[in-house]
Amino acid sequence: MTRPNLQIACDHSDLPSALADIKNVGDVVDIIEAGTILLLQTGDTTIKSFRALFPDKKIVADTKCADAGTTVARNCANAGADWMTVICAATIPTMKAAAKEISEVQVELYGDWTYEQAQQWLDAGISQAIYHQSRDALLAGETWGEKDLTKVKKLIDMGFRVSVTGGLNVDTLKLFEGIDVYTFITGRGITAAENPRQAALDFMAEIKRIWGE
Repeated sequence: MTRPNLQIACDHSDLPSALADIKNVGDVVDIIEAGTILLLQTGDTTIKSFRALFPDKKIVADTKCADAGTTVARNCANAGADWMTVICAATIPTMKAAAKEISEVQVELYGDWTYEQAQQWLDAGISQAIYHQSRDALLAGETWGEKDLTKVKKLIDMGFRVSVTGGLNVDTLKLFEGIDVYTFITGRGITAAENPRQAALDFMAEIKRIWGE
């Protein structure tokens, strides 16, 4: 079982704040994400800025693309993104079109989706999935539980590389011990901390403690 990646989600509403956080922790994390809200506010300027700061890091454009896969993916790739996200409600043709233009596509699992759909994504060559506890669900009081872990394990068993996100903190990580998680994605778990750099180091240290180097 390999060590999970650590990904910072930049869900800021302005580029200067995002850049300040990225410059502070970008060397600690494995993957840097240009969040959906940030992309809506700034367009591909964010992706270009992140790439200029960290030319060797994996960069994700969290577009949650639902349509126009070719154009969205091409624009993201041209700006410097390695991967992009598509919403699980997108059609298979949209996912396939995006996958032709960028290194990898990740399916964002929101709302109602089925394992039958998941198999169709795998059959289409999409092998990354992101399992969410959404911001709105967390605000409504939902927490990580066995039902979530069961779904994550099922997706991994199907052949997906599964990333998890939503209200994660250092203490949450132990819930996933023994599960071959691909990436832990956190935004405010790092950026809202009193010392964001130390928070990123703490996340990475706990990941290495549980899964090894």
